[in-house]
Amino acid sequence: MSQLTNVEKDVLLEVKNLKTYYPIKGGFFRKNIGAVKAVDDISFEIKKGETLGLVGESGCGKSTAGRTILRLLDPTDGQIIFEGKDITNLRGTSLRKIRQDFQMVFQDPYASLNPVMMVGDLVSEPIRNYTNKSTKELKNEVMELLTKVGLPEDAYYKYPHEFSGGQRQRIGIARALALRPKLIIADEPVSALDVSVQSQVLNLLKELQNEFDLTFLFIAHDLSVVKHMSDRIGVMYLGGLVEVAGKDSIYSEPLHPYTQALISAIPEPDPRKKKDRIILEGDVPSPINPPSGCTFHPRCRHAMPECQQEKPSLKEVKPGHRVACHLYK
Repeated sequence: MSQLTNVEKDVLLEVKNLKTYYPIKGGFFRKNIGAVKAVDDISFEIKKGETLGLVGESGCGKSTAGRTILRLLDPTDGQIIFEGKDITNLRGTSLRKIRQDFQMVFQDPYASLNPVMMVGDLVSEPIRNYTNKSTKELKNEVMELLTKVGLPEDAYYKYPHEFSGGQRQRIGIARALALRPKLIIADEPVSALDVSVQSQVLNLLKELQNEFDLTFLFIAHDLSVVKHMSDRIGVMYLGGLVEVAGKDSIYSEPLHPYTQALISAIPEPDPRKKKDRIILEGDVPSPINPPSGCTFHPRCRHAMPECQQEKPSLKEVKPGHRVACHLYK
């Protein structure tokens, strides 16, 4: 076997041509009559200790991609490679064993916490499932985790409904950290919180990333939040990746017309500074029957005849900057 290069060693997660389709059933016999192409052929990698932000409009497939990578959903096609191991088709004990290395922080902290369990039991549950630690060891470890996420120790004996939204999300973060995972997928972790609380939770995540040497896939639709958290950013549209680059490149020089429209929509804090908005016309096409060629061409101001016929692939046009657009051939 050939030795891995340093670049390959640094890659924690690699996603290759991932597809996740939801079947549509109809007729008397409930046969498959189509599919919702939620995630349609995306490829990217995340290095150890890095944060990759995934942005796009609601319904573009961000959350489905995150859940498929965690194997909460079965992929239709493609590969998910974690630490050099293909986990795409793992089942049973093999999947359970590797699942302790990646966890998820969900969007709604109340819906993701069992309301009849005390916080101590919620946070200790994953540890109990994977280890044989004593009751005293479990309690000490949970107390330490609660302190690290900024909650008082008496939270151990309380229930989720006794906390605010921001505190509940801290409980969710503590539970995600319980098994000391290598990868955390954060699915819009602050979108359900007040703006005043969002920055506290984001800063907490960055502190914990440094302390626990975590790698993040950070899913959000708020571009300012993603810029604060991410090292690189991937932009999704209708199930596909249209641009991937470092956060500075994305914000200073967006190449894809869709990314340009998203960046132009970010509010300018100085009211005296004028900003040219790019208004996208029309609605997002249906993922059941996406447009031929480039899926963005019906709304693109630069659309050419070629865009309707051939789907552009994600290619590197500048160092570290990949875009799927015929403008850069």
